[in-house]
Amino acid sequence: MKRDILTFLLFVLLAGSLWFGHALQSVRNTCVPVLVSYTGLPGTIALEGQGLPDTVMIEVRDAGKRLNLYMREPLRLTIDLRTYVHGDKGLIHIPADALRRSISNLLQGTSSLIETQPEELVCGYFTEQEKSVPVRWAGQTEMAAEYQLVGAPQLSKNSLRIYGKAATLETIQAIETEAVQLTELSDTTLVRVALRLPEGVRAEQDSLSLLIVAERYTEKKMLVPLHVSGVPEGYRARLFPRDVEVSVRVGINHFAQVTPMDVRAVCTYTPERTDKLDVELRYTNPYITAAWAYPATVEFVLEQ
Repeated sequence: MKRDILTFLLFVLLAGSLWFGHALQSVRNTCVPVLVSYTGLPGTIALEGQGLPDTVMIEVRDAGKRLNLYMREPLRLTIDLRTYVHGDKGLIHIPADALRRSISNLLQGTSSLIETQPEELVCGYFTEQEKSVPVRWAGQTEMAAEYQLVGAPQLSKNSLRIYGKAATLETIQAIETEAVQLTELSDTTLVRVALRLPEGVRAEQDSLSLLIVAERYTEKKMLVPLHVSGVPEGYRARLFPRDVEVSVRVGINHFAQVTPMDVRAVCTYTPERTDKLDVELRYTNPYITAAWAYPATVEFVLEQ
């Protein structure tokens, strides 16, 4: 019984293989997509309605093997629209014979183009006004534990050209990105962010790259001398202690590039302060992101 079942399955497999082989060699018709992209259209030209289609369906006749290839790897057609735009307003019309000719050039020699859907491409166009405006990152970043942001997030472009009616463009001073929140960042990150465009306005591109540099940080301790300001003429202030221990937060990759010379510890005397002064830390080194002094207040004696 078991042997009979195995024999039956073997014949089924053999029959299926023969049928599949025959299907690959037999000639037939099938519909396959052609992906269409357009070039040469000036930025100020806008298309009416839904614009031009990005996919054209075609009926092709060929052997099954070739048709399967068209299905797995769709044909790609690029159409230059420069010769179809005349003046500030009009109609883009790609006739059936021109469309068929362009698609036929993409097919293998054994393939026959039977039909295209749509048969021709037609779309109205008009001219819009143009304006260049700055672009701003409107999202938020959140670092993972023990990581910090190195510099501000950088967009791939600081400004963009936008298009629309003159009255609408006059009200726009800047374009913002979508308010995407990026969390738990622990490495340099490159993401694509969409633009938030007002209704009736389009941009030369609808998204930008955003670069975020994250770096693990550590603390560096240094001894820094104290300076005092605001002491009346003819007096001097004696500080206790004269130096303070400063801890700065710095990225691991820039640890050696931070020295005590990068931090200035200052106390400011005012007549209201009689025995203690607050310690203020000032630094300009871009690799220092935070700093603390110990002690945070110091005693002083005003001497004449």
